[in-house]
Amino acid sequence: MKFIKIAKTALILVYLVVIAGALVRMTGSGMGCPDWPKCFGYYIPPTNIQELTWTENRLFKKGQVIIKDKQLLVAKEDCITGKNFDSKQWNKYTKHDYAKFNPIHTWVEYINRLFGALSGFACLFMAFYSFNYWNKSRLIPVLSSLVVFMMGFQAWLGATVVYSVLNPVKITLHMVMALIIIAFIIYIITLADAKSYSKKSDLTFRNLMWITIIMTFIQVILGTQVRQFIDEQVKSGIENPTLWLSNPEVTFYIHRSFSILVLVTNLFLFLRNRKLSLGFKEMNWVLLLLVLEILSGIFIYYMNFPFGSQTIHLLLASILFGIQFYILLQLKQKNIPN
Repeated sequence: MKFIKIAKTALILVYLVVIAGALVRMTGSGMGCPDWPKCFGYYIPPTNIQELTWTENRLFKKGQVIIKDKQLLVAKEDCITGKNFDSKQWNKYTKHDYAKFNPIHTWVEYINRLFGALSGFACLFMAFYSFNYWNKSRLIPVLSSLVVFMMGFQAWLGATVVYSVLNPVKITLHMVMALIIIAFIIYIITLADAKSYSKKSDLTFRNLMWITIIMTFIQVILGTQVRQFIDEQVKSGIENPTLWLSNPEVTFYIHRSFSILVLVTNLFLFLRNRKLSLGFKEMNWVLLLLVLEILSGIFIYYMNFPFGSQTIHLLLASILFGIQFYILLQLKQKNIPN
């Protein structure tokens, strides 16, 4: 039971990272900390620009960052500055040339990293305790260890996102990896939970459930592409939300229209579940989440991106994916008559 609690805690923390990551992207805080894993060379980031400004007779620790002449400079060693700036004490930061400071962006990104670290430690504890199942099911410790590896890979992806100055492809891959980690942890919990049991299903329900999960996965990716387009609009100087989707790319229309197909297929599963008495109460949640997801999308578009709406939109999609995957894990490879 202790292992299951740890695994569920890890799952919740990963979802919190998804929320934090969505807030980072919504607020444009992805470069709030231009280095990694520290933030401007600090374990606790600065709160005002003065902390990143060169001044005389000030102690700087090795690795701490300042912004000077619109570029990042990194202290070579511990040093106390003199009356005049000494370039020999500093190295130019070479990972990228982004040298801006916004305290709100910095702390939003920092909190995102804190949740990432907490979820990483939770997954590490999960892997440690999973070896209690070694004699019962070696798959549990193997998968738990794999999750730790994936969390490390996810952290590395986060670093590459920063170093690339928010490359859209890497951001999408970062989100996809989060969903994969969620799926693995749910699978581990299902394997370890003695109360979990498989349910009968007909072939149509099982196959269509696979299709709907893939569709949800695709929708999330399409959503990140729409968000990418919005980011590009903001970068081009369009700050008015009413204009962000005034002339959208085809991806937006695919994302919007595809949601109808996702709803229809899941509605079919919901009705089939009731008709055949398959016992998947989770389908009620699936349908509710889908309705809320579509409504939130409509709300975002017609209300011009209210604060927090995009985060809720992504969170609902992530929870939907998790529940659909949980249902899939309960399916038996057994057909029942229509």
